[in-house]
Amino acid sequence: MDALEVVDWRRRTFALYAEVRAAADPAEAHSLWVRGRDALFADHPASPLLPERRAGFAGLPVPAYDPAFRFEVELRAADPEPWSVETGTDGTVTFERIGVADLEGLGSLDVWRLTSYGGGVFVPLKDGTSGAGSYGGGRYVLDTVKGADLGSSDGRVVLDLNFAYAPSCAHDPAWACPLAPAGNTLSADVPVGERTG
Repeated sequence: MDALEVVDWRRRTFALYAEVRAAADPAEAHSLWVRGRDALFADHPASPLLPERRAGFAGLPVPAYDPAFRFEVELRAADPEPWSVETGTDGTVTFERIGVADLEGLGSLDVWRLTSYGGGVFVPLKDGTSGAGSYGGGRYVLDTVKGADLGSSDGRVVLDLNFAYAPSCAHDPAWACPLAPAGNTLSADVPVGERTG
């Protein structure tokens, strides 16, 4: 894969999430996101879909928007615990917990800051559907260093689980992805976001 193709993928991802944040209605934003990601996965040279999966690709399986899974939360203070992930391809990636997001009726998720070059906020998610309806390693809700940013306002972060997506390693084993640690695991099912089929 060409480095400039990856740059273009990221540029388009940033632009897609800017459209999502600008949309007046969360359901409309979700529809934009689904269509935009499907187009990227189908046609972009940096798509994580393996070539044999691109032929006949009809879109990623994503259920209809459910407003019950949208949260705007103020982060609860937490000890700045470190988390290091050995990726194999990128070496060790280090994060630091910056807070905890309490999701009413579901539990809580740790919110991480990428401590290396590029920074960013990262919220992975593993739930009751992981391995039984969604990618077994979990999904990502936010990964701002790569453009996946749903926004924040008045000190509150938007965590909309309808936008949870499988990391690139779910589609292509050549990618190495940080997977959700214990503090990012919910026992409840999250039946929205990208599914496995």
